[in-house]
Amino acid sequence: MLFQIDLTGAEPGEVFRTFWVDQTGEEDIRAFAERLVSGVVVERARLDSVIAGSAENWRIERMPVVDRNVLRISIYEMLFEPTTPPLVSIDEAIEVAKRFGTGESGGFINGVLDDVRRRIERGELSSGG
Repeated sequence: MLFQIDLTGAEPGEVFRTFWVDQTGEEDIRAFAERLVSGVVVERARLDSVIAGSAENWRIERMPVVDRNVLRISIYEMLFEPTTPPLVSIDEAIEVAKRFGTGESGGFINGVLDDVRRRIERGELSSGG
């Protein structure tokens, strides 16, 4: 969903309607997915700033679309979804990046997210600002 929103500029509600036509999923899974996507859309500028602070020599617009959206959703989870342990979010992000990204995506995602996790642990980043 984030990939489609990123590439087309479509509104989340429109993407949700079309996405779920061909997908199955229990209501709680659908609600969780839509909450994450909506949150990423709302917090996108902040998330991109966090990514820029942890991705040395990479501009967000130059990153592969999969990589930047995997980073956005994982960082959103780390900052705004306290029930998801950061290491779980990072592991899931790496797996998605390996499956749908480039050959270098897994390592890149791991490096950026590990830096973000350390910044959160040091108190440099929080959901409040």
